[in-house]
Parts: sequence; C-alpha cells; structure tokens
Amino acid sequence: MLNRDDILKATDIQIEPVEAWGGTVYVKGMTGKERDRFEASIVHIHGKKQDVNLENVRAKLCVMSMCDENGKRLFADSDAPLLTEKSACELQKVFAVAQRLSGITDEDIDELTEGIKENPFGDSPSD
Repeated sequence: MLNRDDILKATDIQIEPVEAWGGTVYVKGMTGKERDRFEASIVHIHGKKQDVNLENVRAKLCVMSMCDENGKRLFADSDAPLLTEKSACELQKVFAVAQRLSGITDEDIDELTEGIKENPFGDSPSD
C-alpha cells in the first residue's frame, strides 16, 4: 500500500509529443492546481448564479499544456487569444491530448455547463 511520501514523490505528470503545425510539440497533463485554475477561467460564480464562458476554451487548455520536452511551458496564460487565430484543426490535436492527459472528460465539460441552455450565437441563423 502506498503511503503519503510515496504519493508525494511519484512522478505522475505525463508528457507526450503531438504532431501539429508541421512539427512536434509536447503536451503535458495538468496538476490538480492547474486544472482548478483552468476550470476557474471558464466558470464564474456570482452569488448563486453561475456563468460559463467557453470562449477560447481550447486555446486556454492548450497554452496551459504545451511545453518543451522537459515540461517547461511554452506559453503564458495571456497568450490564449493569440492561439485562437491558429488552425482549429491543429488546436484540436493538442486539445484532445491535453484533455486526456489532464483527465478532463466530455462529461466534465457537460457538468461545468449544466443549466446553461442559451444559444451562445444568438437566436437567428448567420447569413
């Protein structure tokens, strides 16, 4: 059976290479603290009201997860808007791996957005 020291000494953050943007980037799983910060960046609680803002959600997770081969982050959180201008297809490659390595399931996203039924694009179809 593991004890406290075994758990605290465990090397448990995985890093995987991902082919994107014509080369290799590394993606690491988030720590518990990083995941909490990620979730806090998309969920805002105002008293009893909860607002979910999924704008830039892929870019936010990608900037928190892309790293060099040693695990050092490539981007600051403030770089997320810059990544939104990059290919959605390439972002999705990184996002999918970051999501898996960080233990974020589709059900987790559904849970965060539970109760939000409004159309984020408005009521009318686009032209």
